[in-house]
Amino acid sequence: MDFVKLHGTGNDFVVIDARSSDRDWGALAQAICDRHFGVGGDGMILAAPSERADVRMRIFNADGSEAEMSGNGMRCLVKFAADGGLVSPRNDEIDVETGAGVLRVRITTERGFVTSVRESMGAPRLDPREIPVLVDAPPPVTALEVQVDGRALTVTPVSMGNPHAVHFQRAPVADYPLHTVGPLMEHHPLFPKRTNFEVVRVLGRDRAEMRVWERGVGETLSCGSGASATMVAARLLDLVDGAMELSVPGGVLSLEWDGEGDVVLTGPVVEVFRGTWPD
Repeated sequence: MDFVKLHGTGNDFVVIDARSSDRDWGALAQAICDRHFGVGGDGMILAAPSERADVRMRIFNADGSEAEMSGNGMRCLVKFAADGGLVSPRNDEIDVETGAGVLRVRITTERGFVTSVRESMGAPRLDPREIPVLVDAPPPVTALEVQVDGRALTVTPVSMGNPHAVHFQRAPVADYPLHTVGPLMEHHPLFPKRTNFEVVRVLGRDRAEMRVWERGVGETLSCGSGASATMVAARLLDLVDGAMELSVPGGVLSLEWDGEGDVVLTGPVVEVFRGTWPD
């Protein structure tokens, strides 16, 4: 089986053309994403056929669980599909079917290859029942206190098609004990479908820094849906304006949100290498 390894700001994925094949994708994701015995990756993405869009994205975490959405992963899929001729962009635009709905992206190319993608991430879901988070409160919930490891953390729950809990602090995010708190937050009983967990420091009205613990993966160098959730949470708390640059360990992402419609994420995408997985 042929594959392409790509990354978006360090969030790396193995991408496969699955338009005419089927198998136990969860088991394959576990094997192929293993960083010692496989290709290595935060997840595996399938380019699948769609009746609603140019291509359908299915994404599996490194633990084999299927996720609803990934912003960085969608950029990797779009580059894979456009560079490989699986889709034909119209005015540099492509529609992608995801677990969060059909989303439109705009590509930037150099010498015929996609280098960055501006993507609609859809509108955030703020109703606790849709995130989901087990709290009886009207949306949005901006100061939910969660007891984790003997400490009280305040988070803002947001769904970008997948659940996120965003925590803001004044200290540098590099100092945060993410590997201790992250798995506890992911599996906290308040989040029946588990959650992604973002730790954020706002540096100004137009910039912030973030680290993320991804559900089913662990800490990653970047997370597009997490960056989008961070943008939403920061605006809800009046910490930023309508656009910001977000620094993550793997690079910089650009976010826009007008407070009502879709979140827009722009970031780079890079092909790492191509290979064949033994069947």
